[in-house]
Amino acid sequence: MKRIALILFAGLVLVTACSNKAKDHNAQDMSFAQEMIPHHQQAVEMSDMAVSQASSAKVKDLATRIKVAQGPEIEQMKGWLSSWGEPVAAKADGGGMAGMNHGGGSKDDLAGMGMMTDAQMKELGAARGAEFDRMFLTMMIGHHEGAVTMARTELDKGKHAPAKQLAQAIIDAQQKEISEMQGLLNGGI
Repeated sequence: MKRIALILFAGLVLVTACSNKAKDHNAQDMSFAQEMIPHHQQAVEMSDMAVSQASSAKVKDLATRIKVAQGPEIEQMKGWLSSWGEPVAAKADGGGMAGMNHGGGSKDDLAGMGMMTDAQMKELGAARGAEFDRMFLTMMIGHHEGAVTMARTELDKGKHAPAKQLAQAIIDAQQKEISEMQGLLNGGI
């Protein structure tokens, strides 16, 4: 009888440990990853434009650093979603950025998170030289401010420790880049 009780207890501990591992995230963590992935993807797209269209070496350097930082973060968040059995794209009824046309949603829908509309991306794509530099910096400041807001929400409401660590890293890096971009706009380019 003791042996059966011990086996049942061991099984209960194992099941509890496994279920706790599966519950190491919450809806906010899922939303953070699903929303930050397209947000980062747009920043990478904007940075790709900067590498070929900017006239300032400082803007090109900044764009390269943004790409280098955000590409691996995208893969990290995709990995979390996969391990949680969740889709990379948010469900249409999931709130947040879910169901938005990220490239062509209304300006009001996108502005809160700093996402650019299709029209803004086309305008940036058509710009060259110093005009591009100013436009890129202005848009990327807004884009980064949106990411910082999203990351702060994750810190406040998220549960998954690695997601919260990434959120803090995004805040730290992007606030520093915002200051750098403001300096470039104010005479540094």
